[in-house]
Amino acid sequence: MLFTDRDDAGRRLGTELARYAEDHPVVLGLPRGGVQVAFHVAHALGAPLDVVIVRKLGVPYQPELAFGAIGEGGIRVISEDIVSRGRLGPRDIATVEEAERAELARRAARYRAGRPQEDLRGRTVIVVDDGIATGATAAAACRVVRAQGAARVVMAVPVAPPEALGRVGEVADEVVCLSAPPGFSSVGQWYRDFSQTSDEEVVSLLAQSPRRPDPPERAEVEVAVEAAGLCLPGDLTLPEGAGAVVLFAHGSGSSRRSPRNRAVAAALNRAGLGTLLFDLLTPAEEADRSNVFDIDTLAARLTAATAWLGTRTPAPPAYFGASTGAAAALVAAASPDSPVHAVVSRGGRPDLAASRLAGVRAPTLLIVGSEDHQVLALNREAQARLRCENRLELVQGATHLFEEPGALHRVSVLAERWFTTHRPPYATR
Repeated sequence: MLFTDRDDAGRRLGTELARYAEDHPVVLGLPRGGVQVAFHVAHALGAPLDVVIVRKLGVPYQPELAFGAIGEGGIRVISEDIVSRGRLGPRDIATVEEAERAELARRAARYRAGRPQEDLRGRTVIVVDDGIATGATAAAACRVVRAQGAARVVMAVPVAPPEALGRVGEVADEVVCLSAPPGFSSVGQWYRDFSQTSDEEVVSLLAQSPRRPDPPERAEVEVAVEAAGLCLPGDLTLPEGAGAVVLFAHGSGSSRRSPRNRAVAAALNRAGLGTLLFDLLTPAEEADRSNVFDIDTLAARLTAATAWLGTRTPAPPAYFGASTGAAAALVAAASPDSPVHAVVSRGGRPDLAASRLAGVRAPTLLIVGSEDHQVLALNREAQARLRCENRLELVQGATHLFEEPGALHRVSVLAERWFTTHRPPYATR
């Protein structure tokens, strides 16, 4: 495949990446030529554009051999193996790093011209270059972006040699390449016009691209949720103008501090949804394992917490349940007077609510890892009992805890879409 120029390559790559638009990604271009390609990708996806500035740290007597890389925000990735084989001491490392960090700062100031760096935490990030030769720079960029908090890293280029794609694929969640021709000798041979992109062009392209709008203001506050005569500790977040509030029902062996549930909650907050994470059981009750499976008690407390929440905000409630918490959420939602407008289950046990499933009226989404075979079978059986609008979504390659790269981010995207799509029509932001 031969490209006319970087603009042509960027437009073609943007079409190929269209499926990522629903993930609300950030697009990062590698200066300088990569920014020209990334500009068209960002335009196609309606995404903010920024630069990823990476400086390879080269072995002093063999600069082309990188022993690490640095990025903005003090990000530092070091290959201890190459440091050891190259017999590099602390002073060698410090000297190289000092020089490269100065150059990194200079380029960042030049390109951004005072614009703040995009916040990558919890986001899907698409790293774009005009092509890959050895893969060293692309791999370093992916590592730096990951260290800056990206939840999912996609490396996207118009052209690259097959062997380099494999190298980059070891550090990126996905690599998208339009052409991987045999007999590859250089990136430029696949462009009719491969003239150099100037610093001025990079600055201009960044200035033309819209920035990500500021997220709704959010403030997490500790609360005491009144339920069944108890005061259960919780964390309530209400973004300004929240059109709905999602109550989290955690599963066995978990609590309101669950990093997985909190990651999903943060994504929902960024979408303008409120969240309430609270402990369904007291510490003493948690000591008795049987309480974790007392679905009726858990559901009763979730119902009471929903009523309590109604005294704090008029925003309509929804449920997000994990493991046994999903069963409690479905039992609570099956109550004839339940105000809940949507339910999402992550790796849940809806089978534990089997006798109540037919009574659930709220649209229900069941999310299961494709490799969580036993729970998947239980969810399929439970889905057959539901009479409400429902869907079963598989996260490919994920196991029960969704610990695989990008798996939990996919859960967040699916949950956000379900809650916003099924928000009551009178709920406005």
